[in-house]
Amino acid sequence: MDFIQIVILALVQGLTEFLPVSSSAHLILVPVLTGWEDQGLAFDVAVHLGTLIAVVYYFRDEIRRMINAWFLSVFKRELTADGKLAWAVLFGTIPVGLAGLFLKDAIELYLRSPLVIAASTLVFGLLLWYADYVGKRRRVEDDMNWKDVSFIGISQAMALIPGTSRSGATMTAALFLGFTRQAAARFSFLLSIPVISLAGTFLTLDLIESGDSVDWVGLMTGVVLSALSAWLCIHYFLKLLDKIGMLPFVIYRIILAIFLFVMFWDFT
Repeated sequence: MDFIQIVILALVQGLTEFLPVSSSAHLILVPVLTGWEDQGLAFDVAVHLGTLIAVVYYFRDEIRRMINAWFLSVFKRELTADGKLAWAVLFGTIPVGLAGLFLKDAIELYLRSPLVIAASTLVFGLLLWYADYVGKRRRVEDDMNWKDVSFIGISQAMALIPGTSRSGATMTAALFLGFTRQAAARFSFLLSIPVISLAGTFLTLDLIESGDSVDWVGLMTGVVLSALSAWLCIHYFLKLLDKIGMLPFVIYRIILAIFLFVMFWDFT
């Protein structure tokens, strides 16, 4: 990959991983639309690592409290709000972990086409708008129960379909359940930590098996740019979310879906 390709793909990953617009879809589409060769497993690992660094650093205080509270709940049987949130993140990750383990190959084989991305971008974009419109937006993370965690976790597993958006699916589910936009976004971002870690682990194993050569300078550039852009994305998304709502992202998804249908639908 040349430097321009590295920069664009790293920024695309960093800016779309935590927005409800699907980073996986954009990483698939950019090479398709530009005619670039696929960026390869090594680069995917690098940009995932960058976004993981960003979200862990941004929520470092919350994560520290959650880890301490989790150990307290295990060894002293004292369940605080932070401990409950830590367990919620762990249990909420189980559905996507199982789905990824058993359905990964089928998804890679059948669901990475531009038309699938267009359809899921449109459908789940409209669901996001509806959830934001009808949701009561009164509940916070401390109100979360195991039924909520299960519903959000299953919704996250649906995001394995390219174009769905992991953050979009989890925020949609949380909004339907009556959580505030801030609570939905923050829980979605915390849920991303084990998911990105799992995805990065699987990609790393695939990379080791493939034996591909590694451009270390390009990879480090990808890590740094994806981390910086992801941190900025998280910061300003949370800061502006209550002012702008979900509508701008819904409109973007609708426009992107229409563009993809026009570009790739065979009208003959």
